[in-house]
Amino acid sequence: MTTLVFGHKSPDTDSTGSPIIWAWYLNEIMGEAAEAVLLGEPNTEAAYLLACWHLPKPRIIADVAPGQKVVIVDTNNPAELPAGINAADITAIIDHHKLVGGLETKGPIAIRMEPLACTATIMHKMIGTDMNRAPDWIKATILTCILSDTLEFRSPTTTPEDRAVAEALAAELGIDIASYAAEMFAAKSDVSAFSEAELLRMDSKEYEVGGKQFRVSVLETTSPATVLSRKDALMAAMPDVAAADGADQVLLFVVDILREEATLLVPNDLVAQIAAKSFGADTKGQDTVVLPGIMSRKKQIIPNLAL
Repeated sequence: MTTLVFGHKSPDTDSTGSPIIWAWYLNEIMGEAAEAVLLGEPNTEAAYLLACWHLPKPRIIADVAPGQKVVIVDTNNPAELPAGINAADITAIIDHHKLVGGLETKGPIAIRMEPLACTATIMHKMIGTDMNRAPDWIKATILTCILSDTLEFRSPTTTPEDRAVAEALAAELGIDIASYAAEMFAAKSDVSAFSEAELLRMDSKEYEVGGKQFRVSVLETTSPATVLSRKDALMAAMPDVAAADGADQVLLFVVDILREEATLLVPNDLVAQIAAKSFGADTKGQDTVVLPGIMSRKKQIIPNLAL
């Protein structure tokens, strides 16, 4: 049986690239039939990765059949995975997020979780000396994933190991990191083709805080003004998106990659309360609040959310 390799829903660059990396490793190095698949349309930066390196877009699946062999990457959260995930045959998990719990397996499995900025960095370690056999497009995929997750080393999640792997791969490929990252971020910042509901779900995760369910959305961009020009429409779309997704509220953080700050949209008193208790921010009746230095959902936003 072919093993399906996939990351989380609303796939970003790491959840698009890491399945491709690991499926290559299983097929070409381990001799095991594997296929990279996605749980939704890749975001614009992930689409840039595929186009830049002439990679076919993995097919998109909605669920997995009972007994289907799978490898889960870049998440271990059942809420971010297919509804039938616990009936599948999970054979491995490779991730860099906190342990959530709730997954069930048919037996002991291989789990690799490390506090690194990027799943692809962990995979680079696991592949080891077999990286000598990797084609340029695999090396470039690893590099792109790392630059994405670290925001070109600006994110506080960045570790020396992430940076060292990225710099070594860039040197080997003859890629100028600053120029390449600028192209990546320009692609990520082009959200003109997306509706407000799509933007609110594009890079989002579900979390419970104080007994309330939140969809915590992050839009990383080098052009925050482009997104914020749509703030009224985005806030107007939040109730319908929250209701459809079973959440009490959508929280949208627009991360300015270059200024290294986030702007939180404040549509109501609930979000104003969260801004105050989580980040010490006084919205003063404003519908946005700037949070200096806030760039990482995983390290700076989620751990601080409070009601």
